[in-house]
Amino acid sequence: MGNEQDKLGAALKACAAGDRKGLAVIYESEAARMVTVAQRILRRHDLAEEIVQEAFLQIWNKAWQYDPSRGSARGWIYAIVRSRSLNALRDGGREDLTETDSLDRLQDEGADALYHDLFDQLDTASRLRACLGRLDGLRRKTVMMAYVSGYSHGEIAGRLKLPLGTAKAWIRRSLVALRECMA
Repeated sequence: MGNEQDKLGAALKACAAGDRKGLAVIYESEAARMVTVAQRILRRHDLAEEIVQEAFLQIWNKAWQYDPSRGSARGWIYAIVRSRSLNALRDGGREDLTETDSLDRLQDEGADALYHDLFDQLDTASRLRACLGRLDGLRRKTVMMAYVSGYSHGEIAGRLKLPLGTAKAWIRRSLVALRECMA
């Protein structure tokens, strides 16, 4: 651990001297963890990446301020990430270009079209198409969400705004009906 701290401290000294290799060392060693820390605070991956980019700019520009007698190099770096993340939260998490509800609605509409298209693309003489056609539209959609898109029961329940037990029961009953039909 001490060797890693020494490496980060030397990298910060290199940044302070204008050596880009120092920043590259910090990036290779810490970038993924920095994004994780920012994402835990912000709960948005895209914003976390933006904050980490800004943190690297600050590290580059203020590396001369790092004082090893006051703390570890890693602690200094993560203090910058944490501070920038908290500032972004206070600033309202940056501006969203779309409202969450409208984005969710667009995603749901796109998914609906996908499931209809996939069903329509099945061969009309296909036994699977005939059996899926026997299910009502919403139950067919739950099965396709599970087996085409790979959603869990909880994700399906959340997307369709159903109780979890209902989503599970619909999928189970639909699979039983498909199994019987296909036999």
